[in-house]
Amino acid sequence: MSIRKIFFMFIVVVCTACSSDLFISHSGNIPDASKIARIHSGQTKEQVLDILGSPSLMTGLSSDHWVYMSSTVKRVAFLKPEELDREILAISFKDNKVSRIETRTLADGNDIAVDSDVTRLTDRDDGFFRKYFGGVGAYNPFGNSNSRTGL
Repeated sequence: MSIRKIFFMFIVVVCTACSSDLFISHSGNIPDASKIARIHSGQTKEQVLDILGSPSLMTGLSSDHWVYMSSTVKRVAFLKPEELDREILAISFKDNKVSRIETRTLADGNDIAVDSDVTRLTDRDDGFFRKYFGGVGAYNPFGNSNSRTGL
């Protein structure tokens, strides 16, 4: 047997051994449709919480946007995971009352293109020493260094 045949057989064995690692995982807590149908504009956060339970995440500074979501992902060995299903329920509140209810699925999703443009933070270009040694001596854990009180 030649070395090429042995190498080819080794590659085939390794690839087929790993390909049987198939995992389908489900994550999230999307409520069933009958519970979602009970939600309408004007309900309070407490009423929604009683019907749907805790959201997957709350967004916004005042927690006025609740998101319930679930997804099913297929993973095969070392290959890139593939999302099979996704459901999202987004509820927005205004003045502690439901103002908007939205549902989304995997079909509604879209890829986001990452922009490679760079924004400069300052107009001046710091030199090597200012960049790496500019903060030396700036740390003062005791407050004002000119103050002699308390000594």
